[in-house]
Amino acid sequence: MTEDSELETIRQRMMNEIAAGRRNEAAMQAPGGVPVTLSDSSFDSFVRDNRIAFVDFWAPWCGPCRMVAPVVEALASELAGKVAFGKLNVDDNPVKSAQFGIMSIPTMMVFRNGKPADMIVGAVPRGEILSRLNRLMAGQ
Repeated sequence: MTEDSELETIRQRMMNEIAAGRRNEAAMQAPGGVPVTLSDSSFDSFVRDNRIAFVDFWAPWCGPCRMVAPVVEALASELAGKVAFGKLNVDDNPVKSAQFGIMSIPTMMVFRNGKPADMIVGAVPRGEILSRLNRLMAGQ
């Protein structure tokens, strides 16, 4: 298979998914235990459709963001079905970053019933994040 035919096959598959309306659905329904990649356009529905939604505002060039990423991924796996985890790249999604006044990254926000319930700024230890999530889950 040539590179051109392989690219055409991928393009055709993506076009079929888009036509079937599956592309956006798949992005919002990542497998349990995996943070969902969010965008300015998918953010509101993610927060609204999950009772407790954890959003990691980050950027690929941010060292502390890379330090927190494995913790967020582990917690997403550990709390699958209880908390929905999402990641929003602030460089690619300036609208939501500005809406919530994100001035430092990593910033992690927790939403409960669609409304902001907690904000964690900086690379904090796993125990701090888990403690705050447990507090919000207990108040369900």
